[in-house]
Amino acid sequence: MKALVYTGPEALQIQDVPEPQVSSGDLLVRILAVGICGSDMHAYLGHDERRPAPLILGHEAAGIVVGGPGDGRRVTINPLVTCGVCPACIGGRANLCPTRQIISMPPREGAFAEYVAIPERNVVTVPDDVSWTAAALAEPVACGWHAVGLAERALAAPLAAARCLVLGGGAIGMGAAQVLAARGAREIWIADTNADRRGVLERAGEFRVFDPGDPVAGPEAGGCDLVVDAAGFEATRAASTRAVTPGGVVVHIGLGSAAGGLDVRRMTLQEITFIGTYTYTPTDFRDTAAALFEGRLGALDWVEERPLGDGPAAFGDIHGGRVAAPKIILRP
Repeated sequence: MKALVYTGPEALQIQDVPEPQVSSGDLLVRILAVGICGSDMHAYLGHDERRPAPLILGHEAAGIVVGGPGDGRRVTINPLVTCGVCPACIGGRANLCPTRQIISMPPREGAFAEYVAIPERNVVTVPDDVSWTAAALAEPVACGWHAVGLAERALAAPLAAARCLVLGGGAIGMGAAQVLAARGAREIWIADTNADRRGVLERAGEFRVFDPGDPVAGPEAGGCDLVVDAAGFEATRAASTRAVTPGGVVVHIGLGSAAGGLDVRRMTLQEITFIGTYTYTPTDFRDTAAALFEGRLGALDWVEERPLGDGPAAFGDIHGGRVAAPKIILRP
């Protein structure tokens, strides 16, 4: 099969590789849409030791089951493969399984390819009237779904009364903003440094979009009840602790860098809750997919599609800041 293979820092090639081996309980899925994630970009830049070259990246995928009793079934893929028997899995927090694996990270190859193997329990059926692009968005939007759920439980007031700020307008931030809106938040600010992307974000919903580099733009310091850091860099962590109100909540999804930025003294003195969040539970994934398929999370028209063969150029364009869309979907 053809696959887009990460071969080293800033190097990707279309190669002929063997089709994946299908183990007992797995399905073979022909990939029809797969998104480029921030974690794929980290690997591409050589910043993720968990994803060594050579490797097939990509985990935001949807396609058709090939062979077996589910042959022809349209599915979106939950890429997080867990044991199912540890306390985290049994307790409904499978995303914290100590032996979790994810496609696009050894030993599981990813979905920038014609086919991928995945356990049957990791797929959700996609209705016939839902596009492949929308189906592939279930994974990144599920991250926002899970994060907003954690925030709701920590907030002192309901979301409808909360001033919300999302730092970063990529697919994770865009998804979090759409989830906030669907769950009743009425004031949602989104900060993004890309001027072209800000135009896309403004058209995606009733969001207050601004340039974080403009000193007079955005909500006032210390005025946001909930801040979602969807970028995860030192600068955005610093911005999140400046923006949040006393007693407020910061939810940190992004994995841009590993350290720095938090004003721990202010967080302590003003009882600011900081929540790190990773992926989603299986229930979160199914609920997100249902919300997407039912049209509760917006028009999903903030995506750019390209052929898988244009993958190397797509990665280069994202790295160079030349992409306005929050998400590029590759089509094998």
